[in-house]
Amino acid sequence: MPFIKVYIHFVWSTKNRYPYLSTPELRTTMWKHIRENAKKKGIFIDFVNGYQEHCHCLVSLGDDQTMRQIMQLLKGESSY
Repeated sequence: MPFIKVYIHFVWSTKNRYPYLSTPELRTTMWKHIRENAKKKGIFIDFVNGYQEHCHCLVSLGDDQTMRQIMQLLKGESSY
């Protein structure tokens, strides 16, 4: 059986690109929350970072996961 590894780079922004993540402490808390949430849902995040109004995630897709599912789970949870 062949070995395949697929990485997807997701980027999303805050509503109207408003700088909700204006402080480094808030960003660190947000990235930690995204990682913990992803781990609970079986999503492997290799890297997460961003700036005041956007977020970057490098995600490794599992064999039973789709880009749509992962983005919905990550972005939906982080908006709260």
